Amino acid sequence: MSSRYEYWIGRRYVRSRSSNGFISTISAISMLGIAIAVAVLIVVLSVVNGFERELQDRLLAMSAHASIEGSDDRLSEWGVWAEIAEAQPGVAAVAPFITGQGLLVFGNKLSGAELRGIDPAREATVSGVGETMIEGDLSSLEAGSFNIVLGVELAEELQASLGDKVTLTLAEGIVTPAGVVPRTRRFTVSGVYRVGMYEFDRRLAFINIGDSQKLFRKGDDVTGIRLAVTDIFNAPSIVREAALAGGGGVLVSDWTRRHINFFRSIQITKSILFVILLMVIAVAAFNIVSTLVMVVKDKQSDIAILRTAGATPADILRVFVTQGTVIGVLGTLAGMVLGVLLSLNLEGIVQFMESSFGIKFLAADVYFISDLPADLRISDVLRICSIALVLALLSTLYPAWRGSRTLPAEALRYD
Repeated sequence: MSSRYEYWIGRRYVRSRSSNGFISTISAISMLGIAIAVAVLIVVLSVVNGFERELQDRLLAMSAHASIEGSDDRLSEWGVWAEIAEAQPGVAAVAPFITGQGLLVFGNKLSGAELRGIDPAREATVSGVGETMIEGDLSSLEAGSFNIVLGVELAEELQASLGDKVTLTLAEGIVTPAGVVPRTRRFTVSGVYRVGMYEFDRRLAFINIGDSQKLFRKGDDVTGIRLAVTDIFNAPSIVREAALAGGGGVLVSDWTRRHINFFRSIQITKSILFVILLMVIAVAAFNIVSTLVMVVKDKQSDIAILRTAGATPADILRVFVTQGTVIGVLGTLAGMVLGVLLSLNLEGIVQFMESSFGIKFLAADVYFISDLPADLRISDVLRICSIALVLALLSTLYPAWRGSRTLPAEALRYD
């Protein structure tokens, strides 16, 4: 007999249309279970990867890679610090900034906000704020113009649009004989940005750094300088070296310190989801065990005939291992194709469902990101498919071993 006949028989058992349709149905269900489990795991990991990527990109776009600040919220001679920092290896650009708190009022609407004074030209080198503008332009923040750029959620809360004048009130007042009078200043809305994170879109507004120096009475000082580095994962050591080169006495920070909890929680969630959904794949793969056990029971006479024709127990073992492997491979491939297609088109699918049913999957005021991103990584796909195939192969061993131990005389006793 041909040395490959057992593989041919195993493949025929998968697509057999014998009178026992129940066995074929169980095989199809096992295959479908593996496909769904693999697809779900690919999609879920792609979404988690997408959240991690979007969170990193959007946080870095608004927060810069690192910063050097004065210990008393005031950095003198910031130009010297900027020159020292730019001379350090790994520093790509430097920009000054001023931060403060205030109350924005427009009509009968009011909202607290964080104000950030920036130099628009320098800011473009350390952050991606300019790329998030949906109305107006960041260059409109000229010194002395007292223009302001609002986040889209903040603008909607105030019901303010381009050209409107909003009143900014500071907690630091002016002492007069009549008491402390709050300091106020009117700003013209010259732009609206949307980064897609409620934390920024709702609370952060930009003004010119010269206007903010007058507003917060900083003189020529600033709160600090923001750094863009060439290697974001080496930002802690780069900003530390820059601070030491300037003589120290300042506060240093970087994106890993400010937002480390976000990324740690994502990594923990990703690991937990992977383990949980891997169990789903294991359950689907071990359905092959029940399928092959029933196949072995149903094919007792076939096994006996093959044994009397000269087939060895190893040949019978390969027949059923082949059948289970085919089920696992086809199920895994189908799940891989389905998972990849869903991941690549997930954002479009979600937008279609939201517009069709009038629902919102991620509320902006609850989650940091209002979109549902997906980042498909080949390494995840290969790892998931490899594990699914290994589990499917392991599931075939026991039923195939049981089939190989079938005795021809016992199987044919009542036939």
